[in-house]
Formats: sequence, C-alpha cells, structure tokens
Amino acid sequence: MTQQQAVRQRSTMPARVADALARAVRSLYARHDGALPFHGWHHISFVRDKAMEFATRNGSDVRFVGAAALVHDVNYLVRRDSDAADGRSLRTELLLDAGATPALAERVDSVVCEAEMSSRDPNISLEAQALSDADTLFKALPITPVVLAHRYLSETGVTLRNLASKIVGDQQRAYDGGFYFYDREAAATYSSWAVANLRLWQCVLDSLDDPVVGDLVQAIDATLADRAS
Repeated sequence: MTQQQAVRQRSTMPARVADALARAVRSLYARHDGALPFHGWHHISFVRDKAMEFATRNGSDVRFVGAAALVHDVNYLVRRDSDAADGRSLRTELLLDAGATPALAERVDSVVCEAEMSSRDPNISLEAQALSDADTLFKALPITPVVLAHRYLSETGVTLRNLASKIVGDQQRAYDGGFYFYDREAAATYSSWAVANLRLWQCVLDSLDDPVVGDLVQAIDATLADRAS
C-alpha cells in the first residue's frame, strides 16, 4: 500500500456511520422517490459515486465525501424549490441518528453548503470540490435537458424561464470564472458538454422573448395540466 493510499483509507467519517447513513438515506428516498422525479435516488447515487471518484483523485476524504453526497439534496424533501441550507435540520438529524458526532455533522453540512453551485467560488475545500464536480456533471450531462429537465419543473414548480435563468446565471458565472469543474481531468473531459448545455439554455431564454413562443409554452403547460387532472 502506498502512503497516499494509506492516507485515503484514514477518514474522519467512521465506516459504521457511513454505512448506517447510507441505509437511512436509501430508505428515506424509497419512501419519497415519487415526489422527487429529478432529485431522487437516481441523482443521489450518481453524485455519490462520481464524488467519491473525484475525491480519490484529488486526495480528499473519500468516505466523508460519499456521506456528504448522500445528504447534499435533502433540502428538496423539506421544501420544493430550496437551497442546501434549508435541509440543515434534516441533514443533521440523519447524521446524528447514524452515529456521527455533532462536530462531524456540522462539518458535513458545511461542505454541502460550500459546494452549492449558486454560491461556490474557486477556493472551496477539496471535499467540496469533489462533491461540486459530481453534482455539476449531472447538470451538464447531455441527457439532462432531454430526459430530466421537465422532471425538475414538475418537482420544484418553477417556470421554464426561471429554470433557464438559474442555469445560465449560476453556471455561466462558474464557467467564466474558470471553476465550473475543479478537477482538471473532469474539465478536459466534460467541458464541451458544459458549453453545449449553457448554449442550449441561453437559447431557451432567447426563445422565450418571442411572444408566440411564450404562447406555445403556456398552451403546452395547459394541456399537461388538463391531463394531470
């Protein structure tokens, strides 16, 4: 075993706590998955797996990052359209019930909030970088606007214009600032997807300025509402 591997095996997140947390979070999402068509378990498991991959690469605490990924979006179980901080009470409860100390639970919450797209900056911790890159990759996947965007609208209740404005506003800032991805390999591999995604959502915003397109969107929304009722 190399010295680097030995360091990575040492974790501030005890294995028993991480295992208990994983079971609790999986059970929680199984009970509420129908209410989370975008931020459901498919999202959580993707972000966890990728975050741990990125943590392995940047030398941060892999088990800790995996635990943070498990609880990074529990705010959507608290309120439909919300920020990471809105999930603090539930996040802390899950961690404490799993056996984490209050200090460890507080640190997990801090990293989750640090990694949030709307407020992160170039100087966040390595753990937050790994979590952020995984969550950002999910947003930049070419399949996300095609397969999942309508699920986000349904889950959160926001308008298409609001979603497009949020994506362009939050993500373009990070891209222009050079910290869309922190991991160099991720940036080299996935930045072309990010550019295409940002261009697409800017086109969505531009198209909505056409009143006829706005009427089209309203007509589609009305048709979907009628079907749902």
